[in-house]
Amino acid sequence: MPPATVPDVIFHTRVRNDALPGPNPFEWKALTTTEVFGGRNIVLFALPGAFTPACSDEHLPGYERHADDFAALGIDQVICLAVNDAFVMFQWARSRNIEKVFMLPDGNSDFTRLMGMLVRRGAQGMGLRSWRYSMHVVDGAIRKMFVEPGFRDDPPGVGLQVSDAGTMLAYLRARGAEPGGR
Repeated sequence: MPPATVPDVIFHTRVRNDALPGPNPFEWKALTTTEVFGGRNIVLFALPGAFTPACSDEHLPGYERHADDFAALGIDQVICLAVNDAFVMFQWARSRNIEKVFMLPDGNSDFTRLMGMLVRRGAQGMGLRSWRYSMHVVDGAIRKMFVEPGFRDDPPGVGLQVSDAGTMLAYLRARGAEPGGR
């Protein structure tokens, strides 16, 4: 069972610093869970891996396409998380022209493991990866999760039925009609 709040971890990211010389003006930046989620209204979706077909062709582009819709509903940031390193996440976003979704690398799988969403994908040579899910998080508290069915090690694939952008938007729109809908 997933926790009630997001786990306390350090994310290892890369940020642009134009003061750095050379063709690679990026430096490491550690982000804490509090920096990512604290005092913020967040939609996070997690997926098995960068450059994989369903993740690249449907999951990530769906959230990018609807980023403005999420913002209109009061979401501070839409975040894509994968058990990939910062370099892979950057190149994947670049290859797909992702500009609005924040790419959050979980290279050590600390967040995914503590969320209870880490699965083995050894049958496909992918090692340990995140299960596919999405969640609404307010100030670190998990308000709602949409976890794809069939959670297990070594599935033949992980479908995209309930963690898509449309499902999350429908949930948020319905929640907005409730008193204190944030």
